[in-house]
Amino acid sequence: MTHFPPPLMTSEPGSFAHATIVERKPQIIRQVIQDNDYLPEIIRALEAFREEIASQPMQPLRESAPDAAGWNEALAAYAGKTWLEVPWYFAETFFYRKLLEATRYYQVAAGQPVSAVRHDQNPFQKQKDKQVAGDIQRLAGEWDQFSALTAETLFEALLHSCLWGNRADLSNFTVKVKARSGLAAREERHLILIDHTEQVRDILSNGVRRVDFINDNVGSDLLFDLALADFLLGQGWAGEIHFHLKNQPFFVSDAMPEDVQQTVALLRAAPSAAMSALGARLAESLTTHLFFLEADPFWTSWQMFRQMPPRLQGDLAQADLVLLKGDVNFRRLLDDLHWPYTTRMEEVTTYFPAPFVTLRTLKGEIMVGLQPGQAEALQAEDPAWLINGKRGVIQLVRPGEARS
Repeated sequence: MTHFPPPLMTSEPGSFAHATIVERKPQIIRQVIQDNDYLPEIIRALEAFREEIASQPMQPLRESAPDAAGWNEALAAYAGKTWLEVPWYFAETFFYRKLLEATRYYQVAAGQPVSAVRHDQNPFQKQKDKQVAGDIQRLAGEWDQFSALTAETLFEALLHSCLWGNRADLSNFTVKVKARSGLAAREERHLILIDHTEQVRDILSNGVRRVDFINDNVGSDLLFDLALADFLLGQGWAGEIHFHLKNQPFFVSDAMPEDVQQTVALLRAAPSAAMSALGARLAESLTTHLFFLEADPFWTSWQMFRQMPPRLQGDLAQADLVLLKGDVNFRRLLDDLHWPYTTRMEEVTTYFPAPFVTLRTLKGEIMVGLQPGQAEALQAEDPAWLINGKRGVIQLVRPGEARS
C-alpha cells in the first residue's frame, strides 16, 4: 500500500476511542483499587494516574524495568500531549503499562530477576479468576453435547464458539451481548459479516503440520481456543499447536501462559466428564510437546503487526495457518487506521508471514473487507454495529493474494 489513512485518535469527538479514555480507563483503575489490598502509597499512585488521564500531559515511565526505555522513546513522539490527543492504540497500551508501574508489578525484591514476579501481583487477577471459574461452570452443563457431533459439525461448532466467546472481555464493560457457544452458536451465523468457515475447514481437514493461535482473553474465549486446539490435534488435522500469549497483564483479561495452565487444571477438576477428559488431553499434549505456550514481549507493546520483530516473523512463518483472535489484534493488523470499509485485507497485510484467519467480534471503529454499500446498510440498521460486539468475522487471508 502506498497510501495510509489517518489513525484512530482519542481526540475524535463522540468516538468509541474518546469514550475509552474518558470513561473506561478510569473505571478500570477504580476496579483495580477495589479488588486489591494495596498499600496506601500504591493507591495514591493509582489515583494520581487517574488524574493524569483526566487533565494532564502523558508522563513517562520512571521505574527501572527492561521495557521502560522503549516505552519512553515511543512516548517522546507525543511529548506534551494529553491522553485525548494521541492515537488510540498507543493511549490504550501505554495505559496498561503505566498501570503496572503504579501497582509496582515489576518492583520485585532487591536482587531478584524480573522472572520472580508472582502470579498474585497481577492487578487484574481477581477479575480473571472469577471469569475463568464462572465460564467453566456455566459451560459444563452443555459440554457433553460435543461428544455426539461428527467431526465436520464439531469443527464448525468450536470455530464459531471461538468467535462468539470473544464477545466479552473485562476491559470493555460496554458490550452487553452474551457469548453463544456450541450448537447455539450456529443460530447467529447470519451475524458473521465475512464467513470463511468452509474454506478454513478445507485447509485444516486435509492436515497441516502446525497451527498457531494469537490468543486474546481468558474465560470462554480461551476455553474454546483450547477445545479447538485439542480437536485439531485429536483429529490429526494439525501436527502441533502453538499459543502466543501475553508476557504480562494487558487489557485486563488477556491470557498469559499461567492462565492456560490454570484453565487446564480447572478443566481436569471439572465435574463434567467431557470437560475433565479435555483437561487431561491438553495436559498430556503440553507434556509431550504437541502443544506449546509462548509469550513474546511484542504482544504487549505499542507496536503494530507491521513492526513485528524478525524473530517473531520467523517463528510465525513456520505455521501453516494462524488463528488470530480478537478486536485488538485485528486493529494491529490494520495499523489502527481509518481504512475505507471496502479495503481488501490481503492488500493491507502483505507483510504478514503466514496465511491467517481473523476471529473477531466487532468492538472498535475499524473494519475492512465489506462489499460496497454494506457498511451504510449496517449503519442504518444499527448505529453501534462497529462497537457493540453483536457481529463478527471469520476471515481467511492469504497476504498479498492477487485480486480475484
